[in-house]
Amino acid sequence: MKKIITIIRKEWAEVFKNRMVIFTVLFLPLIMTAIPLGVLYSTRSATATTNTQLPSEMTQSLCPGISSSKDCMQIFLVSEFMMLFMLLPVAIPVTIAAYSIVGEKTTRSLEPLLATPITTMELLVGKSLAAVIPGIVATYGAFTIFVVGSWIMLKNRILLTAIIDPRWLIAVIIVGPLIAILAVAFAIMVSSRVNDPRVAEQISMVIILPVLAGFFGQVAGLFVLNTQLILIVGGILAILDVIMLYLTSRVFQRELILTRWK
Repeated sequence: MKKIITIIRKEWAEVFKNRMVIFTVLFLPLIMTAIPLGVLYSTRSATATTNTQLPSEMTQSLCPGISSSKDCMQIFLVSEFMMLFMLLPVAIPVTIAAYSIVGEKTTRSLEPLLATPITTMELLVGKSLAAVIPGIVATYGAFTIFVVGSWIMLKNRILLTAIIDPRWLIAVIIVGPLIAILAVAFAIMVSSRVNDPRVAEQISMVIILPVLAGFFGQVAGLFVLNTQLILIVGGILAILDVIMLYLTSRVFQRELILTRWK
């Protein structure tokens, strides 16, 4: 465990020198939080009109027990942007993990690291946690700010309860870390195979596409996220995490990495 903690500290000391990493960890959560809060603020003084009517099936799914069309519209608009919180546990860890292996090669610190008695599993776990932890902390922090901001702005506590319902709590608390693990495993696997940190980051960002597809699919009205669907997605992610972690451990061959990059 001490070796893993040492790896985590070493990773943080190196990657947080990168301005892009600092921007992603600090400013991206603030942007993702400001968007749904801005939607709430801009619509809190709106009046209920015929333009705020939603389809009955969507109203039943999003606004059970809420009769006001204005309140339901607020819930609908915020729900459209709540998927942005799912981008944080992908974008932040990927930015860190993509640099983890190939970045050490460019700074000439990979060879001494691989020459130490640390096992491959300890190395991968340390690097994975160094990437996952900031992403999860940033996501939880951003969501907490959103909850506090919503509580301050919304006088209707029923509306607040409807916005912060179990589906989003499950998505942020459970699905978020599962997405982060998948993104990190993929990024480390890519990072161990390429020679340029920028190429590693660009390829690793492909993992964001499914999250963006979910966001735009909900905006387009192709589906409405509910608790059941989020639980199904969480189960699929758990299976994919196991598969991706196994593939990462198989792809990461320390001797081959050293000889191929010399």
